[in-house]
Amino acid sequence: MITPLEIFKSLADETRLRATLLIAEQGELCVCELMCALDDSQPKISRHLAQLRSNGLLLDRRQGQWVYYRLNPQLPEWVHEILRVTAKANADWLMDNSSRLQNMNARPVRESACC
Repeated sequence: MITPLEIFKSLADETRLRATLLIAEQGELCVCELMCALDDSQPKISRHLAQLRSNGLLLDRRQGQWVYYRLNPQLPEWVHEILRVTAKANADWLMDNSSRLQNMNARPVRESACC
């Protein structure tokens, strides 16, 4: 069971918070999408994603050459609520990141679920 202390420590870094809020908003994102949205390097983004994954906030899945990150569905509802409220109340703070993501050329195409 993840504790409030673990959640808030994980989200105390700006890169991790922005990435988590974007992932929560989009459903899932790959490293290249986060690099574009956050305007940062692959090693830095990957390091932060690895920390979020090891803390239990994110899960990953591989599709071909891409690794996609999504919120862990086993997170307590209060964590999802905190992320929803934070994203909604701070849309202006995320506007540049969301805009870069929406304008990204050659975004990877996710495979649709079978059957």
